[in-house]
Amino acid sequence: MIGMLEGLVALKNNPHIILNVSGVGYKILVSSSLFNKLLLQSPLILFIHTHVREDALELFGFETAEDLKLFEYLISVSGVGGKTALGVFSVGTKEEIVDAIVKGNVSFFTAVPRLGKKNAQKIIIELKNKLGGLEDLDLRDTGRNEKDEAIAALLQFGYSEREADTAVTAVSIEGISTEEIVKRALKHVGKGK
Repeated sequence: MIGMLEGLVALKNNPHIILNVSGVGYKILVSSSLFNKLLLQSPLILFIHTHVREDALELFGFETAEDLKLFEYLISVSGVGGKTALGVFSVGTKEEIVDAIVKGNVSFFTAVPRLGKKNAQKIIIELKNKLGGLEDLDLRDTGRNEKDEAIAALLQFGYSEREADTAVTAVSIEGISTEEIVKRALKHVGKGK
């Protein structure tokens, strides 16, 4: 596996660059924000994610190890591929992406080409705990039970009151956390589409 490459930018062909590393050109996919600031023949160090499929080997490049780690979190979500995850970096910085996950900002992710509402919700639900010490998407409110909290979370995701109530009512919620109720409700809503 290739973990890091250092060389000169030999060619720019959006969304790829060719990085000349001691005479060998590596074709690397980069975010549009990184692509736009690169200059030909400029020195560059990239942290690399190597993606191997039956029919292709793709390299995804990032300026920092933290960006690479966030990218790998994004592609760990079922339904989110490498090019889609790279598109997330084209609409925001690492800090903006993390902030969107923390705040449950579905519209941030739906601005990414090929990333629909359901996958945007999955990113938020699945990654908020992995990013460490984050609040529960405003699910907690004194005096509310888990069902009310789950409905409130679904409302934040853009569902109507009726859709949220129907989805939460349709899943078994006895003795489980609000987060698990939301996950089950989202799966239930997904089956109906």
